[in-house]
Amino acid sequence: MAIRVTRRNVIKGMAGAAAATTPVFSPYVLKSAWAADPIVLGLPIAQTAQAGVADHQDHWNGSILAQEEINAAGGILGRKLELKVVDIDPLSPESCQVSIKALTDAKVHAISCAFTLAPIPTADASVKYKCPFLWGVTQRNYTEEVAKNPDKYSHCFQTDPSEVHYGYTFPIFLKDMKDRGLWKPLNNGVHIVQEQIAYNQTISKALQEALPKSEFTLAKVTDIQYPVQDWGPVIQDIKKTGAGAVMIDHWVAAEYAAFVKQFQADPLKGALVYLQYGPSQPEFLELAGKAAEGFVWSTVLGVYADEKGTEFRNKYKKRFPGVMGLVYTGNSYDTAYYLKAAWEAVGDPNKFKEVCDWIRVNPFRGVCGYMDMNNKYQECAHFPDDGNPVSATELEKGMGQLYFQVQDVEHKIIYPDPLKEVTLRPAPWI
Repeated sequence: MAIRVTRRNVIKGMAGAAAATTPVFSPYVLKSAWAADPIVLGLPIAQTAQAGVADHQDHWNGSILAQEEINAAGGILGRKLELKVVDIDPLSPESCQVSIKALTDAKVHAISCAFTLAPIPTADASVKYKCPFLWGVTQRNYTEEVAKNPDKYSHCFQTDPSEVHYGYTFPIFLKDMKDRGLWKPLNNGVHIVQEQIAYNQTISKALQEALPKSEFTLAKVTDIQYPVQDWGPVIQDIKKTGAGAVMIDHWVAAEYAAFVKQFQADPLKGALVYLQYGPSQPEFLELAGKAAEGFVWSTVLGVYADEKGTEFRNKYKKRFPGVMGLVYTGNSYDTAYYLKAAWEAVGDPNKFKEVCDWIRVNPFRGVCGYMDMNNKYQECAHFPDDGNPVSATELEKGMGQLYFQVQDVEHKIIYPDPLKEVTLRPAPWI
């Protein structure tokens, strides 16, 4: 797909400076006298796959930024931080296992990954070596296995809340917008347009469980299959159903861009249209442009727009010009600094169990919010509290799920209140 070629060009020459298995260095981190051998952070990064490349390259960028800052400030325990990068196909269990095995064979001190869609085989490839494995995999089916097998997966930490919260929180968001008078729904129906992978099916199931407990009702469920070649029939189905809110439960930024262009040309007037997660990827705005105006989306993991988050955004944009991804850029940056804190607290990055034990009981506040994985799932707590595990009643005890609206061709946080930049405004078709 051409979109992936475009995204690689955005890296600004990064890939040319670092082959798939070659550490990445900044010119100003080469010090003449480091205390010992480097501390090596392993990065499985999708570079040649058919899915996940944008998020994974964002993860690579954020790791590079953290590495450069850490080394410029003297490294960790007097040792420089190196990145060991290997290629991975997030959709292939075999590729995932090969990639993790390559990193454990290289004796990395920890692994930082965006996600794979084969989480159990990926995690299983690391259980013998058991170095800290931190990733934003966003899957409750996986963290339930962690809860069932705490010894086996004691080293595996999910650095964000699980995808179930997309479903559980959606009616809460709708009610808030309605109660404030920011959205006047056509009716209380919710139309789910769902893709077939397990991740999207889990989100749809969670929303269908949450709706009967709310004032909203399920209007219809429509199935789609990646790749979506033509959104026309789906849009006609949306118009015929006429629900007040529509959730497009998909994941591919380029296909979302095609959807918004077609929908703007023939919309369901008055509907609130929500796009699950995919608009976070830079391709969405790059391809959709002004056609993205008014659409709502959210992520359970994202860079805040508070003082800490804004400082990071400015640094990142200076280092990597262009449209910024708002998810794994910050997550990978936070993960590197979280590991730095753990390594320095333990005093030896080779003490894997001690480092993991420290991470488990010591939360970390990063640019994407509060990371507290001290629960049976070893996943970050979620804010706002939606009545389901693992949720927090206070912002600084959980990771805020960020709801955005595209306004003036920019992503702006509209919910939850403690983090919002602007308020929801009527979309062009409303």
